Amino acid sequence: MKRKKLIGWIVGVVAVVASVIVFLVPFAFIVLTAAKTGPEAAKFDFSWPTSWHLWENIQTVLTVRQFVVLRAFINSTTLTVASVTIMVVLAAMVGYVLQRRRSRINPLVNLLVMAGLIVPPAIVPTIWVLQELGLFKQMIGMILVNVAFGLSFCILLFRAFVASIPRELDEAATVDGAGPIRLFFSVILPLLKPVVITVIVVQAVAIFNDFTGPLYFLPGNENVTVQLTLYNFQGQMLSQWHLLFTNILLITVPPLVMYIFFNRQIVAGMTSGAVKG
Repeated sequence: MKRKKLIGWIVGVVAVVASVIVFLVPFAFIVLTAAKTGPEAAKFDFSWPTSWHLWENIQTVLTVRQFVVLRAFINSTTLTVASVTIMVVLAAMVGYVLQRRRSRINPLVNLLVMAGLIVPPAIVPTIWVLQELGLFKQMIGMILVNVAFGLSFCILLFRAFVASIPRELDEAATVDGAGPIRLFFSVILPLLKPVVITVIVVQAVAIFNDFTGPLYFLPGNENVTVQLTLYNFQGQMLSQWHLLFTNILLITVPPLVMYIFFNRQIVAGMTSGAVKG
């Protein structure tokens, strides 16, 4: 027994050390590089800056090109909030219906959901569809693309979680006179809080950090997102590494804060319904 405890303690220590090396060391390198001057940052060494210029670098990054970074944060936030809201509502409804009601079209819907996970996104056909709909280079078009790419994963999470909710709640609400809409929004949706938080955090981080989507489907200076602002400080002839790492630091902070505050809810939402359903 003591030997097993010792082995478990060693494994735990090794896991903590590995996590520190994999996650905290790169983040510390970003912070230190962002606090250096241009010549010091170009050396790419893991060293303490001779003098801290973090605040000055942040001010420079925020004011460059007529506050393009601030505009990018507004665009990315708008894109993220709208896309995640639509995904949560649609995925919760579809997952609930697929789990609770059996019909002949369920196999077809399940096939489409799995196809959304398996079939890779196609860039050129998606651009062609957006152009035909008049949504290319439009925020609403990018929102619809994000919803299409992430909806299948969200549906599977909601469907698994709904399986853990007793059907007796549906029957009791129906007996009390609740219709389908009131049943879902008043009874079922509040019980889906863990998986809702999971979907919000996972999809928000993915959309906020998305680089290829806005690059292909949302071009234009007025539509710039936070990931595309990295090009401001890196070019073919000159790279301002201290400003580039400062920009990376600013982009990293919001998703990091979300994961820190909602870590437990993410785990609960991902594991709920894993056994039953």
